[in-house]
Parts: sequence; structure tokens; C-alpha cells
Amino acid sequence: MTLKVVGAGVGRTGTHSLKVALEQLLGGPCHHMLEVFGHPEQVQVWTAAIEGRPVDWAGLMEGYVAQVDWPGASFWPELLDANPDALVLLSVREPDAWYTSATNTIFNGLVRTDGEIGPWMEAVRRLLSDRFCDDFDDRQAMIAAYERHNDEVRRRVPPTQLLEWSPEQGWAPICRALGIPEPGEPFPLTNTTSEFRAMMGIPAID
Repeated sequence: MTLKVVGAGVGRTGTHSLKVALEQLLGGPCHHMLEVFGHPEQVQVWTAAIEGRPVDWAGLMEGYVAQVDWPGASFWPELLDANPDALVLLSVREPDAWYTSATNTIFNGLVRTDGEIGPWMEAVRRLLSDRFCDDFDDRQAMIAAYERHNDEVRRRVPPTQLLEWSPEQGWAPICRALGIPEPGEPFPLTNTTSEFRAMMGIPAID
């Protein structure tokens, strides 16, 4: 099975909603950071990729019909090379809103070094340091990294193969790009900041 969608959008751009939507549209599992938590055997492979060691991308994505979110979003070129006919889906949101959301969720969670999750959080931080930015308290630096990442996707992916999408657009652009009829129900909106913080054991924001 090859990927039909390679997600290049970083976390907190509606990626969990995309996971749910693409699984419904394509009838198979979509890779997302949550898949790493659910399949800890993947940690070793993703860590190898983060460290620059060879990875069998087809093997890692075996059984998946799509991929979104980190860590895959930072390896979209490698995933596209392994799935050259896939649609590249760049999920985006307003940069300042993205930074606020990511700070209240992902970046807050990455400071954890306890328990079984600690080594993986450290690996993800190395990933961001190498391929994005890990200066989490510097709003300008992180937004610059976000915009640089998105601009690189826009520059490198042929326009006919790229879909730039934001959550408020819902089903229509995705279904049109994939040639699939739109479902009759509303587009799923999931993984709010409060839901993320509860999942990761981060105290709620007052």
C-alpha cells in the first residue's frame, strides 16, 4: 500500500482533524504523532530518521493510506520520494494563532523527560532543532521557522500536486483534489488545546 496523501503541514494546523477526515475518505489509517504513541516500535525508526540514518520509508508507512502531522511533516520530501504520486497536503493557519496554539500544547509537552515518553520527547526536540526550530520562547523565531517550512513546500512541490488547506475550508478542497465525493456530515474538528493538554497530562489553562 502506498500513501495517497503526504501531509507537509506541521502540528497544530488541524492535523488531527485531517487524520480523522482522511481515514473516513480513504478507508484506511492515517499516520499522525498519535500513531507513534500507539505503536512504540516506531520510535526506533523515527529516531533513526532524526539522526540521519537510513530508513525504509515504505516499510514504516506500511498499512497507512495517508500521513499528517509531525514527525512525518518534517520528512515530507523523503515520504514524497517514496510515494511520488501522492497528493502533498500543506495544512496551514494564521502564523500568530499557530504559535499560540503550539506553545500551549506541543511545545509545553516537549519539556517532559519523565517516564517512557521522555526519550521520544527528546528525539522530537532534536527533530525540531535540526529541521525546524526549538527556540520555543521566541515567538518571532518560531513563526519564521513555520513560514520558512511552508514556503519550502510551496517552492518544491509542483502546483498540480500541492493542496494548501486550512481547517475552515472543510471537506471541499480535499475531496476535489482526491476526486472523492464530499461526505454529508460536517468536517470533524478535533484535538482542541484543552483536549491535547488533558491527553498529555499538562495542567489546564485558567
